[in-house]
Amino acid sequence: MNEVPEAIVCEGCDAVYQRRKLRRREVSHCSRCGAELDRHAGDQAARVLPLTVASLILFAIANLFPIVEIELQGLHSETTLAGAVLVLGREGMSPVALLVLATTILFPLVQLCILFYLLAPMARERRPAGFDVLVRILQVLRPWGMIEVFLLGVLVAIVKLSSLAQVIAGPALWAFVGLTVLLTAVLAFNPRTFWEMAFEPRPGQQA
Repeated sequence: MNEVPEAIVCEGCDAVYQRRKLRRREVSHCSRCGAELDRHAGDQAARVLPLTVASLILFAIANLFPIVEIELQGLHSETTLAGAVLVLGREGMSPVALLVLATTILFPLVQLCILFYLLAPMARERRPAGFDVLVRILQVLRPWGMIEVFLLGVLVAIVKLSSLAQVIAGPALWAFVGLTVLLTAVLAFNPRTFWEMAFEPRPGQQA
């Protein structure tokens, strides 16, 4: 029988507290530094799962379609994110290419896939294989997804190029805008909530 872990450590000051069962929408705070200790999961998982699916769809659009189309003196050019990474590599900027690849494609995709893999079975009250390892990986990857930084850089580049050439926003650019908004909501989901969901007694199960 699973039990809720009895101790919780404050991330702000390392104070240790006895964990108590929270009511719906209840949040506990550290009495020493005021940092948030825990909050009831509520129906977060039910809300985050469809947002994760929508993010995966937008992620596919953002990477399969052109980001911008540029027309200059009769010449037409367009590129995808993967194409931009390849160009950076060919121009001798391999470290930058790898950084863009990791922070805008690899890490966000891995996070979304892990979230979907964890949330889909847990919505049916089943714990997926590799639960412990995947939750830890998700926590490690959280700071490394930087799609919003990439989007800001693209917007700045568009503004500068608009005075030299005709710049047309491609489908991928709008997908990146939507993806940035969705990822803000999706990645606000605290991975610690997975542990609460995993150890919380199910209906009809004795605590």
